[in-house]
Amino acid sequence: MEQESTSKSRGKLSLNTRVAIIGAGPAGCICAYYLIQAGYEVSLFDKGKFLRTILPTGGGRCNLAHAEYDFKSLAKNYPRGEKFLYSVFSKFSTQDSLDFFEKIGVKTYTQDDNRIFPISNSSEEVRTKILKSIEKATFITEEVSSIETIANGYKIKTNKSTYAFDFVVVAIGGHSKFEILKALNIGIIQPTQALVGLTTKKNFANISGVSIKNVKANGFKNLKNDDILFTHKGITGPLIYKISSLKARDNFPYKLSLKLTENFDLQEELNKNSQKEIKNLLGQHIPKSFATRLLEDLQINLETPCHKINGTTRNKIMEKLQNFEITITGKVPDGEVVTCGGVDLKEVNSKTLESKQHPDLYFCGEVLDIDGFCGGFNLQNCWSTGYIVAESIINK
Repeated sequence: MEQESTSKSRGKLSLNTRVAIIGAGPAGCICAYYLIQAGYEVSLFDKGKFLRTILPTGGGRCNLAHAEYDFKSLAKNYPRGEKFLYSVFSKFSTQDSLDFFEKIGVKTYTQDDNRIFPISNSSEEVRTKILKSIEKATFITEEVSSIETIANGYKIKTNKSTYAFDFVVVAIGGHSKFEILKALNIGIIQPTQALVGLTTKKNFANISGVSIKNVKANGFKNLKNDDILFTHKGITGPLIYKISSLKARDNFPYKLSLKLTENFDLQEELNKNSQKEIKNLLGQHIPKSFATRLLEDLQINLETPCHKINGTTRNKIMEKLQNFEITITGKVPDGEVVTCGGVDLKEVNSKTLESKQHPDLYFCGEVLDIDGFCGGFNLQNCWSTGYIVAESIINK
């Protein structure tokens, strides 16, 4: 059965204007919240459990946002979309996100690393309260197969029915089928993994689980030091996630150079600890198991007393510590946190998030070619863009 929308006449909108939101993730749900508050009739389409994608975020604790309150500084954490987000974040900031959660009964706290979480540390609580706040929406558990233009609106086909709406908001995330946009000829940048572990040419299985803190990635501007973790597949951890995001579209193989320790005078320490074995001395600066691996790679006897380490050997060790090279061969296929790619930002008005081709068609969340680092940035993109779309529809 085709449901026709009759609530809108061009030039003047009724508060009963019907809006379809395709995708009941974080962006779609916050968009629904603000539209419902303004009196709009909202239908949310999703083929699965509504707002399910929020459940694994923050390891199940739900990293809602990041405590960065300057919109330009916040936007620097998005390898794709930084300048585009200036307008978005200037209208809906981190503080606005926290105000939203306060309104729906989710109290928050900020960790020492500036990540913001609900006091309950429960993604399920956040999901429950967001869905409660939009209970006036019509929830349609059907899979959308296409969106097409009709007179004064859009036709949505699903696996069960056909509907007509005045406005359509596409919030399907970065993992979904972009085929539903085919009839509209929307430009799509092919999605690929970002924020993932990386596979390496060398096998690090014998030090799998070993982490090194405060590592610097040589050759990357403005990338803060962070932790790395060796795995049976290669290398991962917060610093590697950032690198994988920055180099998401680079061809493999490529080389990484990592500075594993702060600068220190190795010769001075060799002199002070002349009888200590070299593996134990290095174990004061890096994990002992990694020190063993490094010395084995350099073919240096682990039990060599420090007073027997000559200048050439000393320099080899320091070079490895300051410039540890790893050849990256690919991405861990099952480790994807977020994608880069999606709707080409050239297709979208950055102030309203409306399609430049099709009036009354909007995009928000990870469906856009916007992605951020770990730490609450990708959810912030969802909260802010979801709000902007709602505001744009209300102000039409």
